[in-house]
Amino acid sequence: MAGRDGQSVLRSPLEKTCNLRNDGSAPGLLLDFGAELHGGVQICIAGGSDKERRTARFRVRFGESAMEAVSELGGTTNATNNHAVRDGVFEVSYMGAEETGNTGFRFVRIDFLDEGHYVQLLSVRAVALMYDLEYTGSCRCNDDLLNRIWDTGAYTVHLNMQEYLWDGIKRDRLVWTGDMHPETSTLQAVFGYHDVVPRSLDFIRDENPLPSWMSFPTYSIWWVLVHYDWYMQNGDLPYLLEQKTYMTGLLRQIAECVRADGTVDIAKPFLDWPSSANPQGVRAGAHALFVWCMETGAKLAELFDDSDTAELCRQTEARLRTVAPDYNQSKQAAALLALVRMLDPQKVNDEVIAPDSPKGYSTFYGYYMLKARGEAGDVKGSLDNIRDYWGGMLSLGATSFWEDFDIDWLDNAAPIDELTPEGKVDVHGNYGGYCYQGYRHSLCHGWASGPTAWLTEYVLGIRPVEPGCRTIRIAPQLGDLEWAEATFPTPHGKVTVKHEKLADGTIHSDIDAPEGIKVIKL
Repeated sequence: MAGRDGQSVLRSPLEKTCNLRNDGSAPGLLLDFGAELHGGVQICIAGGSDKERRTARFRVRFGESAMEAVSELGGTTNATNNHAVRDGVFEVSYMGAEETGNTGFRFVRIDFLDEGHYVQLLSVRAVALMYDLEYTGSCRCNDDLLNRIWDTGAYTVHLNMQEYLWDGIKRDRLVWTGDMHPETSTLQAVFGYHDVVPRSLDFIRDENPLPSWMSFPTYSIWWVLVHYDWYMQNGDLPYLLEQKTYMTGLLRQIAECVRADGTVDIAKPFLDWPSSANPQGVRAGAHALFVWCMETGAKLAELFDDSDTAELCRQTEARLRTVAPDYNQSKQAAALLALVRMLDPQKVNDEVIAPDSPKGYSTFYGYYMLKARGEAGDVKGSLDNIRDYWGGMLSLGATSFWEDFDIDWLDNAAPIDELTPEGKVDVHGNYGGYCYQGYRHSLCHGWASGPTAWLTEYVLGIRPVEPGCRTIRIAPQLGDLEWAEATFPTPHGKVTVKHEKLADGTIHSDIDAPEGIKVIKL
């Protein structure tokens, strides 16, 4: 079957086909396409023995892990067709080829169902549905594991760039504004601009007219924050001004949730699923998001020439800052409080995030934990945790980053690219919580791509400081790395940097920026 192009033939010698015969027990194949993909498969056959129907029936099961692809629906491992049908029966015509599937997968199991018959299988080809894009941004250093992690984060977001920017390609094929912030941060480092972002931002805005929240008040806050970061990267003021009516209305609605004493009054505070078991920490983290939103909202309102809303945001931010919420040892909440300068990043890193890390990390909020550690200057500790945590997924065979991961899952775990042997743990079928238990767990979730954005932002040190990257700041922090180099996409073209650590510990940088970009080297 190797090298087949999906073209059927009138007849084919048996030795040139994969011949499946059902003598009462359906024969099957388990295929590994080598990487996570979005789409389906094309099955091509020559012929078979069912001369009356002249078709062959196959059961096709897609899986992000090998074990998911051989699973039955339901049961304790929770295989599902929710969001996308990944387990179904369909027919292929003799001398024909048919496509099926619209999901996230790496593995496919195909079983021939026609009892008492045989079929000549010519080829099974993956059909990948994704944008054909150049990775304008890049990151390379002397640690190949970190290079793989940067690439995997970029690829994870690339897969989720479909008609809209999804959170997952198997499950959670939805537009979630909270989850978009790590995704758009990564997308900006890899592609710079893509219209899937404004299309998605507008979609979720139109689906949630005020006074509705985008599922949670905190997710409506993320919509504000994504817009500001997108403007700083791309400098598209006309697009930003299109948001004025909704944005100013939303900012005022968010401000109304802040009591006179500076505390936040919302019914459904939410950060991410792993933090949900710590409601006190969630409330503290939500408080930090309100501060971040009001600070950003004042800047946006000034761009809208709306001084009243800008002043409301500033006054609300000041009131919020009079409160010292108890983060209850939540690494998610402490990281956010450090990022809005309500807590000292060094103290947060030393006392909350660094101890026992990467235990307590989550794939979504791990990005903000890394950012808080970067603000504390602990780049070495951050790199170690990236290697252990995101590298831990790679060690289990991941080719995209997962909806959730716990470092303890590595204990006695079988890789996802093999059928779990006796005495080993099926990490996909046995773990997961909340809405992602067992095989329902997505192994390609865009919110998990944070290290890609973080490595560009903190190790390479590249950040826009004027809209449209008219001015960028470059402040490298190599940690334990000897060198790192990158390209960074801007509306003016690619910025190229290379940082090398010298014998005395200082960093020598070579920077090449297109005309129209001012570089501030720190």
